[in-house]
Amino acid sequence: MLTSKSTPQSLKTILISAQGIHWSRQRILAVASQIIMLVIAFVLLTNIAITLGERRLQEEWATQRYSELQTVGTLIADKVAFQQFRTQMFAREEQLSDYLAKPSRKKKKKLKSNWDNLMKNIPELLGIALFDANGKYKTATNSNFGRQALPAEILADNRNMGGKEIFTSAISFSPIDGMLQPYIYQVAWLENPDQSIKGYLVTYNSIFKMLEAVRPAFANNKSPMLMLDTQGLLYAGARQSNPLPRIPETMGGSLKQSYPALWRKMAMNNFGQFHGDDATFVFLKIELTTQFETQREYFLVSYTRNQDIASKFNQWRNILVLLAFAITLLSTAAIVLTHLYRLEQRSRQKSIELANGLFTSDSGYVIVNVNGRIVTANDAAAKSLLLSREELTDRSLQRTLHQEDEQYQTMMQKLDKIGEWREDINLGSYSGGSLKLYIRRIPGTLNSQAYYLMSLVDVSDLSACQEQSELNYLLSDSSVAIALTDARGHLVRVNQSFDSLMQLDGNIDINISTLLENDIGSQWQRIKQHIAAQGLWQGQILCSPNDHPNQCMQATLKGQLDAEGELQFIVCTLEQAAPRIKPESVGDITPHRSAILVNLLDLNEYFQALNTTEREHASLLLIDISPEGMLSHMSDIGQLEIRQQEIETLMLKTLPDAYQISHWQLGKIIVILPGTDATHTHAFASQTLLSLNDNNIGEGVTMGIASYQQGQELEQFISNAEVALQRAKQIGNQSICQAFTRQT
Repeated sequence: MLTSKSTPQSLKTILISAQGIHWSRQRILAVASQIIMLVIAFVLLTNIAITLGERRLQEEWATQRYSELQTVGTLIADKVAFQQFRTQMFAREEQLSDYLAKPSRKKKKKLKSNWDNLMKNIPELLGIALFDANGKYKTATNSNFGRQALPAEILADNRNMGGKEIFTSAISFSPIDGMLQPYIYQVAWLENPDQSIKGYLVTYNSIFKMLEAVRPAFANNKSPMLMLDTQGLLYAGARQSNPLPRIPETMGGSLKQSYPALWRKMAMNNFGQFHGDDATFVFLKIELTTQFETQREYFLVSYTRNQDIASKFNQWRNILVLLAFAITLLSTAAIVLTHLYRLEQRSRQKSIELANGLFTSDSGYVIVNVNGRIVTANDAAAKSLLLSREELTDRSLQRTLHQEDEQYQTMMQKLDKIGEWREDINLGSYSGGSLKLYIRRIPGTLNSQAYYLMSLVDVSDLSACQEQSELNYLLSDSSVAIALTDARGHLVRVNQSFDSLMQLDGNIDINISTLLENDIGSQWQRIKQHIAAQGLWQGQILCSPNDHPNQCMQATLKGQLDAEGELQFIVCTLEQAAPRIKPESVGDITPHRSAILVNLLDLNEYFQALNTTEREHASLLLIDISPEGMLSHMSDIGQLEIRQQEIETLMLKTLPDAYQISHWQLGKIIVILPGTDATHTHAFASQTLLSLNDNNIGEGVTMGIASYQQGQELEQFISNAEVALQRAKQIGNQSICQAFTRQT
């Protein structure tokens, strides 16, 4: 063996001068090119980091601004809704009713005085006006409002609004105190007891003062906020101390014309962000009110100037530049030192070549340096690792052993701590065998580095024997027919009972879906999905002809998972199934109710024919009888129809006289229970499900229960039960769910 004295230092006397440290022109050019590429790379990365940082800050500010816009939009909508309520209160005021009943100058003066007091106490209220039944002006608080004619859609006979409803107009402009201000007006119908019109009350509200009232919802009251309609016309926010280019500066200006790119983004979305050259915009479409005639939709827009973002990010920009400069210097030094280290390593090549001849034996050996790179290996190790010796040289140990980062770090930490590592690895996925590894650390001397010596032993035969033992353990010798398949269904092992039952004669080169084509062939993909999700599938197959209808086999397919949690094997067992009682073979029991309503119209007539007490205290049970995946293929429809007929026949035999069953959809049944509360309905559903399970037809059955609400139509009644049915399917751990239960 190589003694501790045979170190690279002791070999210097036999090395020629050409093997010393020499900086060649090629290496100098390589160092220079690497440093230049390093500088260029860090310049680009620094610019990208600065750009991404500014964009991230823009997005954070935009997100904050969007949240503020949502708050403002909600407050504005709430204010408009409150104004509608307030207008309705004005319309019901006793003084107004008294004036309309018996008009007089004194009552009119008293009414206007009351209105003036209201305007003093309500800042956004600009005026109140009264019109007669023909829409002609009668009186108003001031001359700015009230002279305009009412819109035609209010006066028309075919209008859809009236009574207690409030009509809200679109935003308009009006000169107030020498300034053009946006406003909206609201109209309340004043009706006689016979619902004839006796007049109209109109209130005028300032949009500008409404926005000023909700401005505190912004974190910064100086943050710009614009309000535009769906045509791009500006209604608020024009008076900015430092206006932004391409933003309208006057009321009624068109953003659609001044900033088309921003408007296209807004027109296509109800909310979002737009990154422009000068600022980042945030917009939100709000709906002031919804009424039959039209919708009142507007845009709220705010923005943050890019120069403000840049100034906030200036400190971080300086930090990034200094950090990039420092990293560049350190990386340059690392490049130079790396090349110097490589030159010094060449002088030690002789010692490595000498060590290469020390382990030319039948056992596999590999020498690895402290950096985890393979220095050399013998032929036996290269053969075991499925690589040539040339490919192994300077190859990463982690990559050679196909280890994950966490596994490799654990190994290196243990080597540094206790100096050795033992592990078994399997290269079967790379067409290799099983190897037993033993790695130990060889400490270095004063003039030599430490290294790792790895020995490999091929234990493929032992691993194969262990695998066969595990397979034989899964396939126990039993009188029950058992087969073991892979994840795709190909037979791997079968016991004697299975071979005799299926008459295989030792030939297992077949897929189980092909072997049982008439029973599970068309459902094989669904069965595999069920096994992967639930771990188990059961069903009856291999049923005898009609002269022996009860002779079936109970098939149980159980999945076995690998270490990664993926389906690896399937264990199939076939046992004699318990006799299944079919509905048509059960004695001469006569159903309580033979009529099954076949359409929703007949069911609705039955429901409406119930007396008031039975209907108002009725419950509805919606039953879904289709197991998951049954309708994955059109050929399963006939099977579902037969299943539905069996379930309906069985239910009819125990259905109370007062209850009614009906078809709704393929795979779904409706039962109406007159005069039955939710508790008794749940008990009936549980008893029905238990009966179905006793007859082996309860698989996949889910039920939804709804209680009747006063004034409901049958369609809404069924819809409520459908919600409960969907909830039962989503929960998964229960088959019955209730929704819209009557409050007691």
